[in-house]
Amino acid sequence: MTWVEPHWQRFTPLTAVLCPLSVLFGAAAAARRAAFRAGVIPSVRLPVPVVVVGNITAGGTGKTPLVLWLAAGLRARGRIPGIVSRGYGGSSGAPRRVLPDSDPYACGDEAVLLARRSGCEVWTGADRVAAGRALLAAQPACDVLVSDDGLQHYALARDVELCVVDTARGFGNGWLLPAGPLRERPSRLATVDAVVLNTGDRNAPQPPIGPLPAETPCFTMRLQGSEFRNLLDPGRRAGPQQFRGKRVHAVAGIGDPQRFFRHLRGMGLEFTAHPLSDHHPFAPSDLEFAGAEAVLMTEKDAVKCRRFASASHWELPVDAAADSALADLVLRKLRTRG
Repeated sequence: MTWVEPHWQRFTPLTAVLCPLSVLFGAAAAARRAAFRAGVIPSVRLPVPVVVVGNITAGGTGKTPLVLWLAAGLRARGRIPGIVSRGYGGSSGAPRRVLPDSDPYACGDEAVLLARRSGCEVWTGADRVAAGRALLAAQPACDVLVSDDGLQHYALARDVELCVVDTARGFGNGWLLPAGPLRERPSRLATVDAVVLNTGDRNAPQPPIGPLPAETPCFTMRLQGSEFRNLLDPGRRAGPQQFRGKRVHAVAGIGDPQRFFRHLRGMGLEFTAHPLSDHHPFAPSDLEFAGAEAVLMTEKDAVKCRRFASASHWELPVDAAADSALADLVLRKLRTRG
C-alpha cells in the first residue's frame, strides 16, 4: 500500500491539506470527459464492439478476475474475445502481444496472468486504441474486445461499461484523488451499463457505499479459491490443512492486500502478513523469512516470483463467481452493435 491510502478511508489532517488538489483534479477530469462527450477530443471506435471493465476508485477492486470470468462467458456463448490492458508495472508503453510465458516486468503482471488464464489473445499498451488495433491485426477472428480497466480512457469508444465496486472499501472518504480514492464521483455509476459489487469475504467490514442508481443494473461477484499451487512444481497442489500449525508467511503486492489476508484467515490459516504496494517489483529477498516453512502469495504476484521460486512458495489461484445474467446482459448489448 502507498503511504497515503490509509488516509483515503477517513478524513484526516492530510485529507484537509490535499482537498484543494482534489478540487482541481475533479475540475480537470470533468472538463476532459465533457470534451470527449462533445467530440472536441475524438473517441476512436474500433471495428468490433468493446466492453470496458473498470472502476471509479484507485487500487484493486477485482477487475482482472471479472475480466477472466467475462471472457470465459463470452466464449461459452460463441464469441471470440480478445483482451487489452494498460500493462501496469510493465516497462513498455507501446502495443505489445502478451503470451503466457512473457516477462511480467516488460508486459505487466496482470497482463501475463490474463494471458495464462484466459486462452484469449492479449495485448497491452498505454494507448488502448493502438493496442486494440494491434490485437485485431494479429487475431482477425476476434469479434469483441474486453478492456481490463480503462473506464476513464475515453479515447477508446466503448459499447458496454461495467464498473466494479469493492464493498469492503466502498468509496472511502468520498473525496477525489489525491485527498481520497475516487477517480470519478459516484454519480458516474448512473451512466454505466452495470455495477458489479465485489462482496469479497463475509468477514470483511462492509461500509456503506451509499445508494446506487436505481436505473443501473447491479450484480454481485465473489472471489473463490481454496487450493494452493506450488510455484516450483505447478502440478503439486495443497489444501489449507497442509499449512496449519506451520510457520507461514503471506505476501501480497496487490491493490488491497487485506483482501488476500482475509481470504487466508477465512480458510483457517494463521500467518505473518506482509502487505506490499500494488505491482511490487519482487526480488528474492522479499520472500526470505527466517524459519518460514511456507510462503503464500496471490496468483498475480506469483507471475513475478516464479523465476526465483523455491519449494516453499505457493500461490492461491482465485476465480470470480458472478451471476450468469451479467454475461447475458453484456451479450444482449453487444447484439445491438451487430
